Amino acid sequence: MALKPPVEVPQGAIRLNTDSQKLEFFAQDQWWEMATDIGGGGGGRGLWMGGKAGSGSGTYVNTIEYVTIQSTGNSIDFGDLTQKAREGSGCSNRTRGIKFSGNTPTIINNIDYITIATTGDAADFGDLSTARSGCGSLGNATRGISGGGYTSPAVSNIIDYITIASTGNASEFGDMVFTGCYIGASATSTRGVFAGGNDGSTYLNTIQYVTIATTGNAVDFGDMTLAQASMGAVSSPTRIVFSSGQPNSPYAEQNVINYITVATQGNALDFGDMSAARYNIVGGASDCTRGCWGGGWTKNPETSNDTIDYITIASTGNATDFGNLLVANSWTAGVSNAHGGLG
Repeated sequence: MALKPPVEVPQGAIRLNTDSQKLEFFAQDQWWEMATDIGGGGGGRGLWMGGKAGSGSGTYVNTIEYVTIQSTGNSIDFGDLTQKAREGSGCSNRTRGIKFSGNTPTIINNIDYITIATTGDAADFGDLSTARSGCGSLGNATRGISGGGYTSPAVSNIIDYITIASTGNASEFGDMVFTGCYIGASATSTRGVFAGGNDGSTYLNTIQYVTIATTGNAVDFGDMTLAQASMGAVSSPTRIVFSSGQPNSPYAEQNVINYITVATQGNALDFGDMSAARYNIVGGASDCTRGCWGGGWTKNPETSNDTIDYITIASTGNATDFGNLLVANSWTAGVSNAHGGLG
């Protein structure tokens, strides 16, 4: 890392480090290396890990399944997690997929990882700082970040981070603007964004962000078009799109899709609608061009869904049917090896 620059350098400035030949940006009084991998479509894999299958009380599953994002069709079996769990969350770089914690139904703190280009079972990575489920998780080429979550009976505002290429326990990053769980989250290469959630008594419309390369507390970004929780999120290098979730009232599923432009701050805008109203989608997977959401939950009747929807992230419009999951599933953690945090 270069020496601390003069104080007159503006926050967010970008430069080429002529020693390393790497782009860097200025934040929190120092220069940070930017992730410069080129993202985009054409063979990226999307994966869904764990969840709750079936209807009513359902069955906790350890299934990992995948699709090729630029195609359409049903998912294919990949392997198994180390534990059967729902309400986990995921992040990934081009090589590894990470599944954070969840509910077995005991709330756990374990972190699993897989090698995305292969198929096979997950291995143990380490642990979060505290056991919690329903976190919002995101990452870029280097770091994975997991924020908030449910700790039974409390709700958390903790943000943890890991270095994806290593293994080991998570470290403290900072705190969220609000205490919340069941949060939608995704990232570009520099910013990680958390949206919506439930603070233990009400549903939230808050959007907040962190600078992934630093550590520190989250900052307010704007608001969603409605207060909701249990959304999935997908990203390109410029946009994040949030699937439908569960609103405060009526207490049931809905089909609204929101999006933001990550480089700016402000309120989310309407993108279109899901193919069917549902929530507890959680898992999003994208290749910078397409975003896919798998599964979800409906209230009446109370049952999981096997639908995979997709959108074109750069446009607006309604989601289109992609195919089906192996089984009807909800609260499943989604990752990919070509998302906007890598582009």
